[in-house]
Amino acid sequence: MTLLSLIFALLLEQLKPVAFQQVVGNPVARYARWIEDWLNAGESRHGTIAWLIAVLPIVLVSLAIYWLLNSVHPILALLFNVLVLYLTMGFRQFSHFFTDIHLALKEGQLEEARRLIAEWRGRGAERLSSSEVSRLAIEQALLTSYRSVFAVVFWFVLLPGPSGAVLYRLAERLGREWGREGEHRAVEARGFGRFAAQALHVLDWLPTRLTAICFAVVGDFEDAIHCWRTQAMTWTDRSAGILLSSGAGALGVRLGQPVWESGEVTDRPVMGLGDEADVDFLQSAVGLIWRTLVVCLAILGLMWVAALVG
Repeated sequence: MTLLSLIFALLLEQLKPVAFQQVVGNPVARYARWIEDWLNAGESRHGTIAWLIAVLPIVLVSLAIYWLLNSVHPILALLFNVLVLYLTMGFRQFSHFFTDIHLALKEGQLEEARRLIAEWRGRGAERLSSSEVSRLAIEQALLTSYRSVFAVVFWFVLLPGPSGAVLYRLAERLGREWGREGEHRAVEARGFGRFAAQALHVLDWLPTRLTAICFAVVGDFEDAIHCWRTQAMTWTDRSAGILLSSGAGALGVRLGQPVWESGEVTDRPVMGLGDEADVDFLQSAVGLIWRTLVVCLAILGLMWVAALVG
């Protein structure tokens, strides 16, 4: 049922993409702000309580619905899994930006590519060259594919029913709302978001590394592992560093590096080896991501066959 749920959800998303931000992203953001306004009294323990109240009931309800439907008929449970995955997972959550940037660069429309990458990343991009736009687009695609697909798949497979997918998607959004943006907020807000950031770090630890291994398997294995071992720790966010270094090594492209954004130069370490990023590497990045997904589905298929044989 797990493999079928993933396949049907991916096919459904390709046929009828969900407006993720409107259907899921914005409501969850409003929910997070409401919980914060209600419970944030300036101490980190309030953030812990708020995270548990915000996440656990929804996860448990999704699990209860799954068990109830499964007791009626397994097909109903399968359909519920597909629905939850359709709302929490998918390439279309980010692929439209990547595709439009790729097309703009191929047609020489640098200003349009700058506008798109700025909208996607939420940072100014008025001085970026074509190579820098390509580099940032590849980075964003690697990170977003992990958040939108591979991490959700991992937790969906690991936990019963759709509870893992619900858990990760809520934790990721709360980590973004309460934790990852803490440096730009008041001191009491940073304390409130500390547990959300830590919870997301824990949930990311294993799937980040498994995704990086898959990048290496479907790309240049030796360079991917070398870059992971020597470069990942230089990135500010260690999880992002693992994904970017292994992905860049697998592609044979250099990512990271200082870049002009939002009116200033951001100093970033080099990720990867090989050539400077250009429009041709955008297609290579798409291939890497899809091959990684195929490997994940193939592994699940082999596990399913082994279970049948056993």
